Amino acid sequence: MRGDGTAVAASLPSVGAGTETTALQRAWRRAARRPPALAGATVVLLYVLLALGAPWIAPADPLRTDWSQIRKAPSAAHPLGTDDLGRDVLSRVIWGTRISMQAGVFSILLAIVIGVPAGLVAGFYRGAFDQLIMRLTDAWLSFPFLILAIGLVTILGPSLSNATLAIGVAATPTYIRLTRGLVLGSREEDFVQGARALGAGDLRVMGRHILPNIASALLVQATVSIPGAIIAEAILSFLGLGVQPPSPSWGTMLNAAQQFLESAPWMAWWPGLAIFSLTLSFNLAGDGLRDWLDPKDY
Repeated sequence: MRGDGTAVAASLPSVGAGTETTALQRAWRRAARRPPALAGATVVLLYVLLALGAPWIAPADPLRTDWSQIRKAPSAAHPLGTDDLGRDVLSRVIWGTRISMQAGVFSILLAIVIGVPAGLVAGFYRGAFDQLIMRLTDAWLSFPFLILAIGLVTILGPSLSNATLAIGVAATPTYIRLTRGLVLGSREEDFVQGARALGAGDLRVMGRHILPNIASALLVQATVSIPGAIIAEAILSFLGLGVQPPSPSWGTMLNAAQQFLESAPWMAWWPGLAIFSLTLSFNLAGDGLRDWLDPKDY
């Protein structure tokens, strides 16, 4: 009997494995229906790998100068050419990826850490606190994003950390307003009322029920906000308010290249192309993520 039972059990399909495979296949089919989004996500992943692997991938020291190789055109020794100090442009672009990704991701994380709790509490409790938060947010938003970031960096002083902080603070009101709107749309839903009926406190309702329900919208917003933060960091560095030379920021590379657009145009080509391709890829991935998370698409 034991042998027969074993044989029967072995002949039965694995329900868990089949379900998992089906779910993965379904997710892949949904992603494959959006080639631009899939391409964008792939490029973003490649840039992430470049940023993480910069010490091992870069062919040369991005800070090492070589006066015999000043403004050399792309060649086998220097695939993207050299700059006005003889530094390898490819290595500087690769290391610049790490700086841009760091500024973009951490500034938006800062905006989320500040903005989401403020919007969550304002939308949940409403009343006087909501009015206060929204009036402050409206005043915050009255300043253009980039102008506010420039003003904050001017006060704090030029550096990568201060640029990241300024960009994050400038992006915060977007997350306050978005979170508040999402909470207002969720606070009267049946699942919230059911949690209240079961005796759940305010913190539990907000943290265990409302926040997970709005997390997908916040994730999409974060994905499409990162390219704006990357561009802002490049602009601040270009203006001398962000990363300081000789650190290999894409913005500082463009600043140095503007004097040599005719004699050494490759100095501007590659950091400019890196900014364009990374921000475009983030936007494509964000648009695809928005569609992919849409319940109507299941």
